[in-house]
Amino acid sequence: MKNLFCALFFFLYIANSSAQKSIYPIFSIPDSLTQNANAVLRLDRMDIVIASQRSMNIKMQRVVSVLNEKGLKDIDAFSHYDKTTSIKNIEAIVYDALGNEIKKIKRKDFKDQSAVSGSTLFSDNRVVYLDYTPISYPFTIAFTCETETSNTAFIPQWYFIGNYYESVEKCILNVTFPKGLGFKKKEFRFDSFNIKKTADTDTNLSYLATNIVAQKQEDLSPSPSDLFPKVMMGLENFHLEGVDGNATTWEAFGKWYGDKILTGTTVLTEETKAKIKALVGDEKDPVKKAKIIYDYVQKKSRYVNIAVGIGGWKPMLATDVDRLGYGDCKALSNYTKALLQAVDVPSYNTILYGDRYKSDIQSDFVSMQGNHMILAIPNKDNYIWLECTSQDDPFGYQGIFTDDRDVLVVKPEGGEIVRTKIYDDKGNIQDGKGTYTIDGTGNFSGTLKIASQGSQYALKSRVENMQPNEKEEHYKDYWENINNLKLGKITFSNDKENIRFTEDVQLSATNYGTLTGNKMIFVVDAFNQSTGNIKRVRNRKNPFQIQRGYLDTDEIEINLPDGYSIEFLPSNYELKGKFGEYKTEIIKKDNNKLTYKRSMFLNKGKYSNKEYDEYRLFMEQVSRNDNAKIILTKN
Repeated sequence: MKNLFCALFFFLYIANSSAQKSIYPIFSIPDSLTQNANAVLRLDRMDIVIASQRSMNIKMQRVVSVLNEKGLKDIDAFSHYDKTTSIKNIEAIVYDALGNEIKKIKRKDFKDQSAVSGSTLFSDNRVVYLDYTPISYPFTIAFTCETETSNTAFIPQWYFIGNYYESVEKCILNVTFPKGLGFKKKEFRFDSFNIKKTADTDTNLSYLATNIVAQKQEDLSPSPSDLFPKVMMGLENFHLEGVDGNATTWEAFGKWYGDKILTGTTVLTEETKAKIKALVGDEKDPVKKAKIIYDYVQKKSRYVNIAVGIGGWKPMLATDVDRLGYGDCKALSNYTKALLQAVDVPSYNTILYGDRYKSDIQSDFVSMQGNHMILAIPNKDNYIWLECTSQDDPFGYQGIFTDDRDVLVVKPEGGEIVRTKIYDDKGNIQDGKGTYTIDGTGNFSGTLKIASQGSQYALKSRVENMQPNEKEEHYKDYWENINNLKLGKITFSNDKENIRFTEDVQLSATNYGTLTGNKMIFVVDAFNQSTGNIKRVRNRKNPFQIQRGYLDTDEIEINLPDGYSIEFLPSNYELKGKFGEYKTEIIKKDNNKLTYKRSMFLNKGKYSNKEYDEYRLFMEQVSRNDNAKIILTKN
């Protein structure tokens, strides 16, 4: 009995000791937070102390319970540093499912590498990050980091929830700042979340958010940055790149940026100036001069991917770009500007959010924003926009990375918010013309010429530079409706003057037509079928968005096999609604020849969650008709 009592006491002592050391056990997470979650943010805390216009300290504490492999991306244990930003402390502790510590990771165990590959000029821009491979799931990582910087232009945006399928147990933001710097904030989408403002004075701002359940991703939803709650913060009086700055108005901010940051960066050697002037020759038209310069930059330089804010906001010198032949978006835009100056063509650095998903500079919140830079050339009452990082884009073409969004144009007299080019839905054209033949065994052979313009040019022209295996994969995915597809000769025509990309494709397939007894059945629309793969979302919460509309038109000649007659031909079809218009027509030429015509127009727009089912039904009707079949009978 004595031994049993001692053993029991020892077991309870060990269990109690383990319990005391245990921290963030998985079983303590409320069930509501594990539902639909790949990871749970047990604690997400940031303490920002702005000591002065030239000093900011940021402490981060992020405790993430990773429930499965998909949750690894939510760890986010990294920090950038450079000449103006130092990492005072960084570490992580790993806990098992019971909350027992299994590993402590010091700074020396983090990976430390250049934030910019392929550029010695940005060797001081580095990133420290945790590369951890778990033994098992679930587990928890507690990450802490402290940085100090003299740049106070960028106060981090704070997202109370960062990703889909990530829940939040507790989220804290504390900001301390002195009077007189003009601290300001802008809050987004607080209404539907449990967020409390715990302090809002002339020297302090604090928020507390608790028990935010994981958000499921729904098809066609806007970006998380346009759905989830966040806070933007800024100072009217800040410091950047060794210079004090002011952001009371966009005009004042742009004037400061041009005078204090950009001044002196567009100097070129006399040799380069003479070379550019000789290249332009006697041309007087500023737009034609700009075309010559843009072509020169595309052939001479290559792009090094450096996000705005990394590598600083001051572009590398135009002389360095000229000598080295590479640069980031800031450097290449500034270099192009310098070359244009040499032949008396004005242009303006333009700051924006570059992404396929359209994001605006917040025009009512004057602050350092954006992640990309392009160039604006004034042209009468408008602008020609140059994407200087591309070696392939036509002159003045924006594509889908910088189109239709508010940007900041930095003019000598100050900054101005301007909307970039909006591609009209009916100008985003894909026009298909072709022919195909079905033989008596159901085999298929055809040719198709596809001409694409507007935003569809950007989607299609990239195919030209693909490797052969990538091209084959692209077309087999595009024509997934054709089994046993075999590609023949493929040629491209890239008309950059008119911004029109043409694909000329030969293709064939066995058993496209299904033989059943004395009948053959096949889908009339071989070349441009809509899959109609719009998922059903029950009790949808989010609005949905069609980012860009388009107009597809097709006219296809169909040669039917000898010895067969038409038993059934799909009827002509027309569909109209708020989302667009769809129409098909089949014209019988003779017993062995048909002409198939199809047009599909889709409107861009933002729509409510209640309209989603209506859109899904619209696309299902399109898909169903695209899959309409013809039945032939053997004579």
